[in-house]
Amino acid sequence: MSATSQPKVSEREARQVAEAAREQEWRKPSFAKELFLGRFRLDLIHPHPLPADEDAQRGEEFLAKLRDFCETKIDSARIEREARIPDETINGLKELGALGMKIDTKYGGLGLTQVYYNKSLALVGSASPAIGALLSAHQSIGVPQPLKQFGTQEQKDAFLPRCARTDISAFLLTEPDVGSDPARLATTAVPEGDEYVLDGVKLWTTNGVVADLLVVMARVPKSEGHKGGITAFVVEAASEGITVENRNAFMGLRGIENGVTRFHRVRVPAANRIGPEGAGLKIALTTLNTGRLSLPAMCVGAGKWCLKIAREWSAEREQWGRQVAFHEAVGSKISFIAATSFALEAVLDLSSQMADEDRNDIRIEAALAKLYGSEMACLMADELVQIRGGRGFETAESLAARGERAVPAEQVLRDLRINRIFEGSTEIMHLLIAREAVDAHLSVAGDLIDPDKSLSDKAKAGAKAGGFYARWLPKLVAGPGQLPRTYAEFHPSGHPDLSTHLRFVERTSRKLARSTFYAMSRWQGRMETKQGFLGRIVDIGAELFAMSAACVRAELLRTTEPHGREAYQLADAFCRQARIRVDELFARLWTNTDDLDRKVVKGVIGGTYTWLEQGIVDPSGDGPWIAEATPGPSKHENVHRPIR
Repeated sequence: MSATSQPKVSEREARQVAEAAREQEWRKPSFAKELFLGRFRLDLIHPHPLPADEDAQRGEEFLAKLRDFCETKIDSARIEREARIPDETINGLKELGALGMKIDTKYGGLGLTQVYYNKSLALVGSASPAIGALLSAHQSIGVPQPLKQFGTQEQKDAFLPRCARTDISAFLLTEPDVGSDPARLATTAVPEGDEYVLDGVKLWTTNGVVADLLVVMARVPKSEGHKGGITAFVVEAASEGITVENRNAFMGLRGIENGVTRFHRVRVPAANRIGPEGAGLKIALTTLNTGRLSLPAMCVGAGKWCLKIAREWSAEREQWGRQVAFHEAVGSKISFIAATSFALEAVLDLSSQMADEDRNDIRIEAALAKLYGSEMACLMADELVQIRGGRGFETAESLAARGERAVPAEQVLRDLRINRIFEGSTEIMHLLIAREAVDAHLSVAGDLIDPDKSLSDKAKAGAKAGGFYARWLPKLVAGPGQLPRTYAEFHPSGHPDLSTHLRFVERTSRKLARSTFYAMSRWQGRMETKQGFLGRIVDIGAELFAMSAACVRAELLRTTEPHGREAYQLADAFCRQARIRVDELFARLWTNTDDLDRKVVKGVIGGTYTWLEQGIVDPSGDGPWIAEATPGPSKHENVHRPIR
């Protein structure tokens, strides 16, 4: 392959690249993994883990400073109006230490835990989602996190102090023709002596317009002395040959500094390579295990804001002689927002605390938090717009111009929409989680459905699978969820009964595992093509995880806070709402239009229904669907603008 050619890969080769990048083993227990296997391990999350007193004190002190900054130094209306975060605001965040929230104190950072980092993102994201995105991209997936996990001591000493106080970082993986299929990555890093020479184009580089440091994923060609493969590098954004060719604009997050970055003969010292050659994707995925928690953090902040506005507006607005909150059609929406906000915070705090303790493998939990948080936050924001009616559709600026409170409901809906795409779209998250959820099955029976395996390999796999399923399947028949007094501590006197919901989770976990096994038996090697089925399996697991987290959090608040009874009420409401959704998802596992949908899609793509498109005009402009990204020197003005 030449340094400038687009890799041509088959579907199977692309899957092999993705499979090689994932963590192959489970060295620690995982609550969510066990849940998908029909084993409800409440002991892994209850009693709810708590941060150390010292960590909590440090975190609360910073939250107080950050709250004051958000209230006095962030003008969210100006950011929306000018589509840019003012330099003085970013410099103020630097002085506050917000760039180094997750960086160890020995490198000049604040050393916050994941719990308090996420509380900080929820707070600042409620003031300005664009600022939340800037801080998250910098610390969750930018230079600090991969160096923390995979960097050499020399790299940490060189770059982390800069990231903690002065330098903004960005993460560059996506390319114009490469999204969630990294096997086709075209940016190259060719070894030359003790350097690598980078060529290629990166798209949607969040923070890329203002970044000082970049994490860049590039393909190293295989050669003598070089293993090759997708590799991660720390790159100085001001290096010769780097051009930020465009600052992109979006329907939401208008202040985000996201662009197109071109590399032409950019020289990067070999000392800036993170990990060995070929480890880039594994580094990216491992970084995202906890990095993904930043998005649900901002979704939690949005949910809390939606609840506040829904409460205040619905108490003020009257229709037909009563406050609109007490009309059932509106009240059900308010109940959904309140209960779901409680559950999302429960999922986030539990996942974050488990990440801090490092006792459990949370790759599925973090992915579920991202998936569930991004989907439910969009629903909550949409319901708020509906509750506000015409005022929900009207911009805050227009509301203020005619003398009403400037409530940016429509902006929040626009800002949240990207979270269903960022850091793994909902569809990709379904597949990623499904792959992890069936890992135990593939480890014992994968060779049975692999067309490339020999008959002798299949015979060995059959014997191995027979032993596993002989032990596992009988345990799916009955469990503690069928005993009426199980989890009795979740039914304290005078409180709603949450034990019944935990028994439901236990029973449903076994049902979910049985459904997965039946599907694997039925479809075998075709299972990976049943994306509709797999998505519903994952969505059921997400609901069960959220129910478990909500109940455990309610019990924690009952014993530690004065509003424990109210927490139980919210957990009860959420679980009852979630159970209805779970029942619907189970019904759709086997009763759906998936087969018919595939036929319709073939017709649409084949032009069968073009007659249906008649009677319209298309206001789209001219140009290719995907921009040309041939490596070479830039023909554009460099719009890179580091903030000092």
